[in-house]
Amino acid sequence: MSDYKNPIEELLHSTLRIECETPSGVSSGSGYFYAFLEDEGGSHVPCIVTNKHVVKGATKGKFFLSVKDKNGNPDLGKHFPVVFENFEALWIDHPDTNVDLAVFLLGPIFHQAESQGINLHYVMLGKGIKANDDLLNSLPTMEEIIMIGYPNGIWDEKHNLPIIRKGITATHPRLPYGGKPEFMIDAACFPGSSGSPVFLANIGSFIDKTGALCADTRISLLGTLYAGPQHTAEGEVRVVNVPTANKPISISSIPNNLGLVIHASKLDDFEPILKEIVDK
Repeated sequence: MSDYKNPIEELLHSTLRIECETPSGVSSGSGYFYAFLEDEGGSHVPCIVTNKHVVKGATKGKFFLSVKDKNGNPDLGKHFPVVFENFEALWIDHPDTNVDLAVFLLGPIFHQAESQGINLHYVMLGKGIKANDDLLNSLPTMEEIIMIGYPNGIWDEKHNLPIIRKGITATHPRLPYGGKPEFMIDAACFPGSSGSPVFLANIGSFIDKTGALCADTRISLLGTLYAGPQHTAEGEVRVVNVPTANKPISISSIPNNLGLVIHASKLDDFEPILKEIVDK
């Protein structure tokens, strides 16, 4: 990664907005750049990670990619859409039907951009930032996190930048919540945030598992947001008891500031699939 004073400034460029057209309308979600099959020489398979449900049923899809300026920095304000037909079919689903992850191979896009003299700007996450067992075992249950994505499709359209949400882990990120490879966060998780990367984010200092204050910065990918429990509330229409019938209640789904995050370790399950593809 390049030398930003604050690592969050760089992580802003690790995500992208995914826009989908489906038979029922237009939807949007979040995704992030991730390097699979990394080796010591720096070779890797670049992909986008999101949720299966973000692209489900999408007949057309769109990414917005940023470009570099002459100094190699993001040229804010200069970005362009890349449009795909038959979008859902271009994604590789996680082999476990119960794990809501999918990846998109970026190699062809990168090669095409290079052939046209376009220098793309992005930050590729990978195993160097992914939370490992040593880190997870050292964490207390409550830790500071950030989530970067596009809640309700909201983004800085002029500069192609996402929205940052801050929160805490609500269950331990090492433990399988409810027996599933996921944990819960306490953060505002709205539609459109699906596919957002969730990071451990200790900037400048943190409390270790013994309760000691450590002067250091820790940034690590903990997982991928995919869902959030919601509760319902009565809308403007209420049940009114009348002599002959009950009127229906208008039900609204309200996020309750909790989100479910798939463990980052589940990204490893894509590597055998991708290796088989690149070895052909």
